[in-house]
Amino acid sequence: MKPLTDLLKSLKRHELVGSAERDVTEIVFDSRRIAACVAEGGTPLYVAQRGTQTDGHRFIPQVVEAGGRLIVCEDLPGEISPEVTYVKVPDSALALGCLASAFYGEPSRKLKLVGITGTNGKTTTVTLLHRLFTLMGHKTGLLSTIVNRIGDEEVPATHTTPDAVELNSLLARMVDAGCEYCFMEVSSHAICQHRIAGLHFTGAIFSNITHDHLDFHKTFKNYINAKKAFFDKLPKTAFALTNVDDKNGMVMVQNCKARIFTYSLLTAATFKGQVLDDSFRGLQMRINSREVFFKLCGRFNAYNLLAIYGAAVLLGADEDEVLMQMSVLESASGRFQLLYRKDGATAIVDYAHTPDALQNVLETIRETTCKRTEVITVVGCGGDRDRTKRPEMAAIACKYSTRVVLTSDNPRTEEPAEILKEMLAGVPENKKKSLLVIENRREAIKAACMLLPKDGVLLVAGKGHETYQEINHVKHHFDDREEVRHCFEEN
Repeated sequence: MKPLTDLLKSLKRHELVGSAERDVTEIVFDSRRIAACVAEGGTPLYVAQRGTQTDGHRFIPQVVEAGGRLIVCEDLPGEISPEVTYVKVPDSALALGCLASAFYGEPSRKLKLVGITGTNGKTTTVTLLHRLFTLMGHKTGLLSTIVNRIGDEEVPATHTTPDAVELNSLLARMVDAGCEYCFMEVSSHAICQHRIAGLHFTGAIFSNITHDHLDFHKTFKNYINAKKAFFDKLPKTAFALTNVDDKNGMVMVQNCKARIFTYSLLTAATFKGQVLDDSFRGLQMRINSREVFFKLCGRFNAYNLLAIYGAAVLLGADEDEVLMQMSVLESASGRFQLLYRKDGATAIVDYAHTPDALQNVLETIRETTCKRTEVITVVGCGGDRDRTKRPEMAAIACKYSTRVVLTSDNPRTEEPAEILKEMLAGVPENKKKSLLVIENRREAIKAACMLLPKDGVLLVAGKGHETYQEINHVKHHFDDREEVRHCFEEN
């Protein structure tokens, strides 16, 4: 329970209608939760947000009818109840983040919170940073696409970045559990929707940016600006670590008040890396004059490792200990995950669901195998998402693969056949004879495994760690790794 007067101090601008001398037991942005909270004897603070699907302001009358007496809104309702306290704010989503942080005692200030944003590499980087700092003896929190962790405790993840209330609740639990650090993925959606408002970041990392989420951002410029907004709001005390090999790497830190550091494989940087050898066994690298072997492979992972090393050093860890512990780290679940068949064939399951990510993985496969090695790629595209990347994904798969099997990913509310039709537009004429289109993903993987020769490489791309396939709002159990293992055991 927190006094409303204390919570309102977290808001830069607000207009109060009614008494602030009330206590708050819960912050709620789903109007359906109000009745239950009141029935339990609570005094919920309802925050009316304007969402992409609906407007929370529409439900203010129902909130009042259900017993809600504390309301935050952008527009006051036409009928003002004398029993209700209204807090008018310029932006409800922004206010929600600040209020949630204040309600939970500003937990982000009680540990070292590091966020990473970018199109690719977020999950691998935060997961390995969590493992690294755990190996170095620190109790550490994790907020990722795959799972959230409070020390060793697993908490299921439903979004790349949780909503502001859940986020601060998790951070508060980390503080109570004695966590010193938390590493979190920061999505562009979360930045735009102010889910990270009110948080205090010790550091931020930029990985890279390529076309993605244009269904939400509409233009690539908007997408870049969304990522940049994260760095624009960093305090002077924070560090900003950016990949200068990405053409937008330094754009991210323009106007950034934080201390700026860089990492690179191609040019001079604070943290300079060089790939000496790259194979499925791992990477031999030189980082700032130190030579180390890592269990991860691929040039894209070389960048992830540089970011991890740089962040750990900037957080004050000993450089030699960091490299020693990094040398035992293994890939995050569903990220370039290797599976083997008895005859020598290899399968790789990877979350690559953007053109750039798919190209990175396929280039790594080509660079680490003989040119004559047959590479079969199974790939699809998600429904209700950026449609512009569909033909590009197919074109990239065809360019780097011997054979391609186009299939369904998470079609969501779209017809899989229509998604595949849009992918087919990117298939070059000379590749159509070696192409298969199998809508059923299980059958597509099975067919690819049957076609895979001894010593060949199969890439199953797009879903990685996911254990479901979403069709018309229903999630059906489906795990690419299980499917490949089953096929490999049969052969």
